Amino acid sequence: MGERILRMRARDVENLLRKYGFSLISQRGSHRKWRRDRIQVIIPEHRGRDLPMGTLRDILIEAQIPENEWRI
Repeated sequence: MGERILRMRARDVENLLRKYGFSLISQRGSHRKWRRDRIQVIIPEHRGRDLPMGTLRDILIEAQIPENEWRI
């Protein structure tokens, strides 16, 4: 059995991005754009709900966040 992904809200992901040197670039509606060097990710904020697992996984892989930060 594979390792599970931690459930996270947008704020949790944004704190993790800050930890790895990302900066908030812009916001359009409920979507925030974060960037570090040439890597850019969009984080949807939907009233404090957990991000869908596939969305969360794609964001963290694209942002090159080490798996030990988001896998159980």
